[in-house]
Amino acid sequence: MKRFPSIKKNSDFQKVYRTGNSHANRQLVMYVMRAESQDTRIGISASKKVGNSIVRHRLTRLVRESFRLHKNMLETGLDIVVVVRAAAKESDYKTIERAFLHLCGLHNILENRSEKND
Repeated sequence: MKRFPSIKKNSDFQKVYRTGNSHANRQLVMYVMRAESQDTRIGISASKKVGNSIVRHRLTRLVRESFRLHKNMLETGLDIVVVVRAAAKESDYKTIERAFLHLCGLHNILENRSEKND
């Protein structure tokens, strides 16, 4: 089974924060940076302001699932860091997915792959 392409090192997070472009909406903040690798990786951050560990992990799973389901629509070779905002605490999956896709659209990282049905 292939590993999930995630950003784990603090130095990688800091590099994306410093050099990446950011856009935000009510639920999420997204930083995007071109990476050296061909794979698109995602890092998710949820501070204690968002809620207790149960709430933070639930929101992290929702963002990760949104990324997994829409990864084939995204450009390759990107490092993406998503910061969960406290306003997302009560959000369901559809709200998080909509917020994630909205930010992807603002960053212009969605590819038009209508001819490909993976």
